[in-house]
Amino acid sequence: MPVKFGFDNPMLRTWLLIHQNYNLVLKAEESVFKQIGISPQYNGVLMAMRYTDGPVTATIIANWLDRNNNAVSMLLDRMQRDGLIRRVRSSRDRREVRLVLTSKGKDIIEKATALGWQLIQDILGEIPEEDLRVLIDQLETVRGRTFEFLNPGRPIEEAKITKGAGEMPAQ
Repeated sequence: MPVKFGFDNPMLRTWLLIHQNYNLVLKAEESVFKQIGISPQYNGVLMAMRYTDGPVTATIIANWLDRNNNAVSMLLDRMQRDGLIRRVRSSRDRREVRLVLTSKGKDIIEKATALGWQLIQDILGEIPEEDLRVLIDQLETVRGRTFEFLNPGRPIEEAKITKGAGEMPAQ
């Protein structure tokens, strides 16, 4: 259970709240996705595959999840073993390996999308849109400053999302 800190220093209080919110969101996702036998990490891969236009590769997944290629490769190994994805060599370039959802993966992604969207609604649904937009701006600032701290001078890449962008799952 998180501790409600009474620090007067707004920067320290914000920093702690960021950590607590990250941990609580992850626990909520674990609880929800456990219902269909996947982890939040599996869901991240599935969402990247769903919303990436064109062929999906391990590198694209790694960029989406902000993880290194080795960690993503191990995650993809487990997902392939669990029958959710297949790796297919490109006919144009044998070095390129594309990721494809299996029928089981397609079934899981539909269930995960519905569960994930319900979780988002349950947690953020009561917050007015104007407040959400302010929060987005503030979180983007924190993300940008943190990225700059870790990667001086390097720009943050933008994901090219065209497939289903902004669409909410059918209720």
